[in-house]
Amino acid sequence: MAGGVIVDTSGGKEYPGKVTAYVIFASIVAAFGGLIFGYDIGISGGVTSMDSFLLDFFPSVYQKAKLDTSTNQYCKFDSALLTLFTSSLYLAALVASVCASTVTRVAGRKWSMFGGGVVFLGGALLNGAATNVSMLIIGRILLGVGVGFANQSVPVYLSEMAPARLRGMLNILFQLMITIGIVIANLINYGTAKIAGGWGWRVSLGLAGVPAIMITVGSLFLPDTPNSLIERGHPHEAKEMLKRIRGTEDVGAEYEDLVAASEEAKQIKHPWRNILEKRNRPPLTMSICIPFFQQLTGINVIMFYAPVLFKTIGFGDDASLMSAVITGLVNVVATFVSIIMVDRAGRRFLFLQGGTQMLACQIIVGALIGSVFGTTGEGEMTKVKAVFIVIAICFYVAAFAWSWGPLGWLVPSEVFPLEIRSAGQSMNVSVNMLFTFFIGQLFLKMLCTMKFGLFFFFGGWVIIMTIFVYMFVPETKGVPIEEMVLVWKQHWFWSKYISDEDTHVGKKPKA
Repeated sequence: MAGGVIVDTSGGKEYPGKVTAYVIFASIVAAFGGLIFGYDIGISGGVTSMDSFLLDFFPSVYQKAKLDTSTNQYCKFDSALLTLFTSSLYLAALVASVCASTVTRVAGRKWSMFGGGVVFLGGALLNGAATNVSMLIIGRILLGVGVGFANQSVPVYLSEMAPARLRGMLNILFQLMITIGIVIANLINYGTAKIAGGWGWRVSLGLAGVPAIMITVGSLFLPDTPNSLIERGHPHEAKEMLKRIRGTEDVGAEYEDLVAASEEAKQIKHPWRNILEKRNRPPLTMSICIPFFQQLTGINVIMFYAPVLFKTIGFGDDASLMSAVITGLVNVVATFVSIIMVDRAGRRFLFLQGGTQMLACQIIVGALIGSVFGTTGEGEMTKVKAVFIVIAICFYVAAFAWSWGPLGWLVPSEVFPLEIRSAGQSMNVSVNMLFTFFIGQLFLKMLCTMKFGLFFFFGGWVIIMTIFVYMFVPETKGVPIEEMVLVWKQHWFWSKYISDEDTHVGKKPKA
């Protein structure tokens, strides 16, 4: 069976051209969309561990943490209202990503980025000026709309702009910006937590406007992708843009394939209905299962609540925030590994290696925490064990950062045909945000209930997702984005969903 899982991708077309400075510039600017997502992930966990913030908005949580005589280390931060503040963003992003699908298809990728940046900026300002919980949650909803638009458009934009042989590297710039945003947020939290007067959390939340301005202004200078220009009826501009981004006049073959894909796309009036067709089941499965599994790696347990988690296992307030900074830096460095390796070793290798390493680390962390706090949640964390936990978490974060982190956005964005690409990416974002919401909303309750077993719970899911990749995810490195159907046709399992007619570029779609 294993031999049937590996797909030969060497038959993909090699279009003429090179990686131009223009493509690099456009990719970096577009990837700024990842900054707003990463900054929010990092900032929300740090702010919710600040005493001044809890005292102003969640006094019951503050009282429970400070005055409860119980020494149970699992349940100190169990608050549905507190987790609603964090996770409300993701429901908003889910709904927004569906709307962003239409905007991205009709107006172009860059205007989705622009709209997302503007709305995110409004949410940042509202959160920074918040005087009650309602303002906080409304601000979070606006942030979610911004994240939904950015996450829907940026990965598609990067996949379309990049030459096939380097699509993985350029697409992962989005994930790199997410990790940089997390580190910046953790550093800001570390500094603002020390501000006298208890208003440091306002600085942390308000500064989310900076990355929002970067993507908003930056998107105005971005070119449209050739794919989007052809899709919207601008073939001449598309060909000129293709020449510019490929650095050659010899773009005839690639241009003809884009036009053929666009002609097919024009026949599709209802992308959300066509995405359910038999021939689209392989990429649809990827757009559902990969983001679903990405959230069940347990990464958000670490990144959302890293300061809270480190505080729970015995670190002080400052030490917990600094530990989050350390894991954030590991995240950034390890993402560079993925950038270097994804178009060399391929997607499958990174998925499989990363899953194996994450599983080992989750077993170690769960065992260490269980050996100290047991099922009662009471115990004293020694410095030696605490250091081992931080090291294991760092190795876990590194594995995620070169596997499920970037590939969770890359693979779904590169496997859909043009006619349903925007809808497919919206599906990817929606599933991602839905389960991010569930994990964010339920994590503290799960920690309180499952205790150290929570890490084994996520470890079990890592086993399942690694098997899924081994059996059902084909290698997509080096395959032109408009020829991805050939990958499914060669796959031992998915080939039964692809007819010979489906592999002909420019065919008319089924009624």
